[in-house]
Amino acid sequence: MRKQSARTAALILCILSYLLVGAAVFDALESEAERGRQRLLAQKRGEFRRKYGFSAEDYRELERLARQAEPHRAGRQWKFAGSFYFAITVITTIGYGHAAPGTDSGKVFCMFYALLGIPLTLVTFQSLGERLNALVWRLLLAAKRCLGLRRPRVSTQNMVVAGLLACVATLALGAAAFAHFEGWTFFHAYYYCFITLTTIGFGDFVALQSDEALQRKPPYVAFSFLYILLGLTVIGAFLNLVVLRFLAASADLPQRAAGRASLRRLGAPGSSGLARPGSPPHPGGSASVSHRVHQLETCARDNLGFSPPSSP
Repeated sequence: MRKQSARTAALILCILSYLLVGAAVFDALESEAERGRQRLLAQKRGEFRRKYGFSAEDYRELERLARQAEPHRAGRQWKFAGSFYFAITVITTIGYGHAAPGTDSGKVFCMFYALLGIPLTLVTFQSLGERLNALVWRLLLAAKRCLGLRRPRVSTQNMVVAGLLACVATLALGAAAFAHFEGWTFFHAYYYCFITLTTIGFGDFVALQSDEALQRKPPYVAFSFLYILLGLTVIGAFLNLVVLRFLAASADLPQRAAGRASLRRLGAPGSSGLARPGSPPHPGGSASVSHRVHQLETCARDNLGFSPPSSP
């Protein structure tokens, strides 16, 4: 219990340190650019007001109308296609902010809809990710057998590398498609795909929001919906694999330390704790069996297809 508390405290410290580093880097990268945009906006605002004789109140009213009109550039947001798009962003927690319920009844339904939909979506993507990881494991094992390896095994490291390559390929595929349909640069399209599939969802880039695409381009709409759902499965499977690997590694350290301490207390010779052939039994014999069981468990964690013998 004490070691678990120490590990939790260390993780909290790591998160806080990570946040501080992120804040410092974003401050250095974005602060000066933001100040420049503010100065430029103030300059343009003054020129606009002098040119057309707007008062400060008139200009604020114009800004309010422009903000209200922005979501309607894509056409009807709340017809079926747009509503389906919004439902996806709700239950996947992407939340672009490009559309939001305007009626009180819509807001109430949205809260209840998210309350049930988010857990259901998490469970579904968890199950899909497990199936996808199992499929990747079988493919890697078949590939190693085709290469003629005598005892092929697929380690977690192999799975992580394969998952990373699948994520990069998924993001690149989506970036190429959205760059073509939306007219974005490849970098901005890749950024959009990453922010979407990690469910960050800033909303600075949102697909299907120009030229009334929701009504006029059904194939592109269908592709966007399928890409988001399938891409979330791929990214979720990879992140789930990484998290499980991290948890297994962090939990394995205190177990190994406890095993070594037990062997030392029992007086087992050497670090392996295994009796030499022909040597008489010694008090560490029971420890050697437990150490062998621990080795089997470790091998099972590192190899998803490994099955320990029924009687170790």
